[in-house]
Amino acid sequence: MCKASHHKLQGKEASVDLRKLKGDWKDFFRIGVGKMRMIVKIDFDNKKVFVDRIDFRGDVYN
Repeated sequence: MCKASHHKLQGKEASVDLRKLKGDWKDFFRIGVGKMRMIVKIDFDNKKVFVDRIDFRGDVYN
């Protein structure tokens, strides 16, 4: 995940999967890179991303 995130910050193409979540997580987005998942809340007005948690895909929602 670090390598893909680093490439994304440098403006390089990276394989990143961004999806809006549902249910209890309806105000959050999930960013997936490989087996890792990052749960974030995005403030589009102020152009800020708040990271809630980072973990492997099977454990991130617990």
